[in-house]
Amino acid sequence: MNAFSERELRALGITVETGSAGIEVGSSPGHVCCENGAVVGYCFGDRDSGEIIVLALLPEYEGEGIGMALLPRVVEDFKAVGFNRLFLGCSADPGVRSHGFYRYLGWVPTGELDDLGDEILELRLDAS
Repeated sequence: MNAFSERELRALGITVETGSAGIEVGSSPGHVCCENGAVVGYCFGDRDSGEIIVLALLPEYEGEGIGMALLPRVVEDFKAVGFNRLFLGCSADPGVRSHGFYRYLGWVPTGELDDLGDEILELRLDAS
């Protein structure tokens, strides 16, 4: 969606170590997609805030429907534990793939920007 290099992610404090720690202690629940034993995509959220913190795919797997499968699973997990609103940061640039992707799935702008200048989108979950 929005390509970041390992260096850019590290500058944001996102590393294999920080991601692994969140998964191990349960603070970052999510789902992983594997093919032939290798991770090709994943989606994780913050269990305390309801923020979807990452949805990432290897470039060669984009457009295969993996993101469309992973994100709703995480949404349902958060809904099952009582969240009625989730949020995420997304590029405000309509030329970036994630801009249309999240809106297509029902995420709407809040009118706010995060610390990185990304637009904050939210998804309201019904109570059913």
